[in-house]
Amino acid sequence: MAHGRGSVADRQGPARRLTRRTGFGTNRPWIQVLAVYAAARALTTIAMLIIAPNLDSSARAGASPGFFDYAALWDGQWYWYIAANGYPTTLPLDSSGLVAENQWAFMPLYPAIVSGLAGAIGIPWPTAAFLVSLAFGFAAALVLYRLFRIRLDHTQSLFAVTLFAVSPLSFILQMAYAESMQLFFLALALLLVERRRWLWLVAVIPVMALTRPTGLAFALMLALYFVVRWLTRDREPFPARDRWWVIALTALSGVMGLAWPAIAWAVTGSVTAYTDTELAWRSAWIGQQHLIPFTPWFQAAPFWVGAALAPLLVIVLVAGFAAVLLFVPAVKRLGHPMRLWMAAYGIYLFAFFFPQSSVLRILMPMFPLAGALAVPRSTTFRTVLIAGSLALQFAWLWATWGPVSTWWSIP
Repeated sequence: MAHGRGSVADRQGPARRLTRRTGFGTNRPWIQVLAVYAAARALTTIAMLIIAPNLDSSARAGASPGFFDYAALWDGQWYWYIAANGYPTTLPLDSSGLVAENQWAFMPLYPAIVSGLAGAIGIPWPTAAFLVSLAFGFAAALVLYRLFRIRLDHTQSLFAVTLFAVSPLSFILQMAYAESMQLFFLALALLLVERRRWLWLVAVIPVMALTRPTGLAFALMLALYFVVRWLTRDREPFPARDRWWVIALTALSGVMGLAWPAIAWAVTGSVTAYTDTELAWRSAWIGQQHLIPFTPWFQAAPFWVGAALAPLLVIVLVAGFAAVLLFVPAVKRLGHPMRLWMAAYGIYLFAFFFPQSSVLRILMPMFPLAGALAVPRSTTFRTVLIAGSLALQFAWLWATWGPVSTWWSIP
């Protein structure tokens, strides 16, 4: 005989039953992650459709470009050019006889995958690029959730993914840029370090290093990881097997970080082909300079704040970044691999990167900070973060892909 109280599912109420049927509960978090990311990309698409018709004939894409051509602007056009023409065997020179901007500044894996998809299903290259970037963005969101879930609870991890999905530069994740692909492999690599799945990293590290310049920074992270694990081995064992794996993977990542400059050297015959190409991009800002590690930020700062305040600005930024990594409780909660990655990547950027209009995009691999921002549970705080991120995303998209684009606002 049935009892009046009903089944367990009935007693949980219609909302709980709907949650169980649709998978929007924590028992199927991947559906929530995909839904959040899809909603974020839909908002970005709407913003792109609003802005693109405002372009005139002076814009890089011409007046009122098609959606996929619009998504393939700036670096997307370089990747498209690489897909069609490859890399030069002779470095192009400018009117002063110095190396000019050219394809060697861009890693080969992203344009190769896009070209493979375009050829396989017979679609235009910009359309394929959009689809590849979009797919890797969804995959990155799923891996990020898994990574954050190691240190945070479900709600915090999902909100961290939400911040990643709506961040001011998140529109890059569906443009013909390699960032979504890079962030997927980087998040996967950090997850593998957390899980200590060393063998898988042998495959992931080379792919990651040939997508965007990541190998040297990841090698530094692994070296720091070794030191931390060694110093804390009394509290947490650091077996010999793990020690040898970390040493080998550090070497592999370092080699892969130098592989692309070595390939450029082999093809062009110039040992400085890659660095000379990178320097060409900053010459519009400061003229031709030599690559001297740990000087680019000091070279760039006068452009933004003047010569008098430039050294102070750099010192404050470095000290502030170090303080966040070392002392902020929400950041410390992320654990060693994510914090060490941010430290290593920060050191790499400080040593080699010239900060200009694309600095926010270059900082996207600092995504573990989204996990720290997700720790507070204040609804007001979270609402302000989401609303502010969406507003800034539209503003930055307008400033870089919109009608107000100028030579220094390249994203």
